[in-house]
Amino acid sequence: MAGEPSVMGFSGGTLTVFIAVILLSGMAAVLARRLIFPMLMDVLSKTDRIDGKTLFAPKSLGWMIGFLVMHLAIDWIGTNSEPVWDEELMSTVSSATWAAFVLLMLLAAYRLVDYLDVFIVVEGDDMAARRSLASVAESVGRLAVVVAGVFIIAGLSGMDLNGLIAGLGITGLALALAAKDSVANVFGAISILIDKPFNVGDWIVVEDVEGEVVTIGLRTTLIRTSADTMVSIPNSNITNSPVENFSQRRFRRIRPTLEFEADSDQASLRKFCDSLCSQVLDDSRATKPEDSWARVQSFAPSKVTVATNFYCGSSGKTQRELTEDILMMARARASEHGLKFHEPRRREHQSL
Repeated sequence: MAGEPSVMGFSGGTLTVFIAVILLSGMAAVLARRLIFPMLMDVLSKTDRIDGKTLFAPKSLGWMIGFLVMHLAIDWIGTNSEPVWDEELMSTVSSATWAAFVLLMLLAAYRLVDYLDVFIVVEGDDMAARRSLASVAESVGRLAVVVAGVFIIAGLSGMDLNGLIAGLGITGLALALAAKDSVANVFGAISILIDKPFNVGDWIVVEDVEGEVVTIGLRTTLIRTSADTMVSIPNSNITNSPVENFSQRRFRRIRPTLEFEADSDQASLRKFCDSLCSQVLDDSRATKPEDSWARVQSFAPSKVTVATNFYCGSSGKTQRELTEDILMMARARASEHGLKFHEPRRREHQSL
């Protein structure tokens, strides 16, 4: 390539090759992001919830591949041929492309942590536990990328890593004392993963906060309340507090209380209780027949109270529907046996 007319320090042939390298790098970036990455995700992912073929990589990953190809191509051209170009300029370009590759690699690694869910979560009985593990793994992954990034960037900037590592001994002790609560929260996250008092997606009550577990992080657990607000609770507080997990219920309890007039016939009350209990237990949604009942609970001057106790599956929808049906059954059975429901206002009016 030597001896050719130069343009800004480049010979015509070298400039053509350099432009081709830029185009090749761009094509490599696009292919890596839109073709190779989706194919790998489709092969390696453990879930059917995501179609890996339609899952594009972060843009930073594409740019990272592009700058890597450009850096390698420039070095290869300089080593295996005699290009006519500005050596100082191309040395700067080579260093810049390598620095860009490293920085984009860190950014891509940080973004790719979000894809851990695809490799950890698998449909099955332990899916909720795996979602919890994925949540913590993502937090650990981001922290690891940030720590590694600090050392890598320090090395690129020419800092003495030996001195930096030596200084971390004293600094680490000071940070450990200052961040003891954060350390306790990290161990709290580990304890939650091991003991599994709840998983991501469970509905829990802890420290007077009730809601759905959204994420389990290294420091805090996020809960979305029924008012659609987000509450952040330190993990150390959770491990030291009672946790009520509604999602782990095997069944739901239904306990409507029915009040009748004080002059209700005792035989009719017994028949009402027996017929209501029998009708409810005939429903396929009712469970635990041995613990289900309907009985007269108490007498008062103006009313008779009938208490009931029934069970259904763990679905909230089933509980609401069966509760409504039980009340309708009670109304029909009361009419059948000539019983009148207690009406306080009517009693007060009669007494006047």
